[in-house]
Amino acid sequence: MNALAARRRHPAAIAVLLMLGLFLTGAAYAAVAPEPADATTRALPAQSVEEGKALFRANCASCHGLNAEGRATGQGDKIAGPPLAGVGAAAVDFQVGTGRMPMTQPGVQAAASDEVQFTPEQIDHLGAYIASLAPGPAVPSEEAVDPTQGDPALGGEIFRVNCAMCHNFAGSGGALTRGKYAPSLKGVTPTHIYEAMQTGPQSMPVFNDSNITPENKRDVIAFLTTIDEQENPGGMTLGSLGPVTEGLFAWVFGLGILVGCAVWLGSKAA
Repeated sequence: MNALAARRRHPAAIAVLLMLGLFLTGAAYAAVAPEPADATTRALPAQSVEEGKALFRANCASCHGLNAEGRATGQGDKIAGPPLAGVGAAAVDFQVGTGRMPMTQPGVQAAASDEVQFTPEQIDHLGAYIASLAPGPAVPSEEAVDPTQGDPALGGEIFRVNCAMCHNFAGSGGALTRGKYAPSLKGVTPTHIYEAMQTGPQSMPVFNDSNITPENKRDVIAFLTTIDEQENPGGMTLGSLGPVTEGLFAWVFGLGILVGCAVWLGSKAA
């Protein structure tokens, strides 16, 4: 008993117990944790992969590296383009399909553009090449993003809990730190909304299928579609940006009209 007690009092005993506990916890998690639902290892057409590789090297390699390994600028910890292995075809479809990539000029954030520089077929080729590098989120099916199969009420609850602090309660967008911003979600296609939740572009966190299930993603899409389509019986929405814009409107126009009336009445009295 004295020898056992001496071992328990040894300075390394606590460290050994901690390492043992961490090892057992990790082993238990690895045994019961499900595979990521959004990872795809499906076979890809070799020709599509090769065409995507040629497009990538001609248009993207200057920033992301010849083999999509990423490239540093040589200015401290700044990077010209991050590595793309594991981002999946969904990230390519979102970034390129919304006109964010290729970026026209360096900036703190890539802005969406109506001038998409690749055809849908070319985007599919690029996605096939990136997906061939490592498993990652795939482009969702039409059924997965069909807003008619979602629950807008539940989607609104999920959106307000997870998204409204950046994108505004009505999806109108908002400012973030260091010149970044959460873009407006007005007019964004259901596929791109789903892909944004899957891949976490820019400053957005990733909401994989363990965080928000595919069904709940569809509910969020249904909510945003409803917001887009519904009429506003109260009149002007003022961007749906809340009391700030409403107060500004009241001060500028309301008080301006009152001051104008006061000046007009004063001139009449004189």
